[in-house]
Amino acid sequence: MVTMKHSKGFTVIELIVVIVIVGVTATLLFIQKNNLAAIQRDDDRKIAINAMYYNLEEVFFEKNGYYPSTIDSKTLRAMDPELFTDPYGIKLGEQDSDYRYEPTGCDNTKCTGYSLRSPLEKVVAYVKTNR
Repeated sequence: MVTMKHSKGFTVIELIVVIVIVGVTATLLFIQKNNLAAIQRDDDRKIAINAMYYNLEEVFFEKNGYYPSTIDSKTLRAMDPELFTDPYGIKLGEQDSDYRYEPTGCDNTKCTGYSLRSPLEKVVAYVKTNR
């Protein structure tokens, strides 16, 4: 009579299958984490542009009757100064900033219009213009 020995442990195939599953799962989680981070940066950009827009329309224009030729934390005092800095730490008006303020119809420092814009990572650029 032949007796079979049962060995304990995993076969090479089982180990390979587990390693492949873990690798695929880690890759998917990494990709999803990067997507969520990009979506959060896009949301931060939209929040900042909307805050600038609101302050230009409801505070600055209501008080002065025109739009400024440049904006910063001194011009739009009702706004959180941190919002002038994009997700990468670059302030509005500095080179490579994600935020752009483009005044139109200016006579010295008084302008009749503007556009605010920011490129987004997951969708097209976000643009707000004067009313």
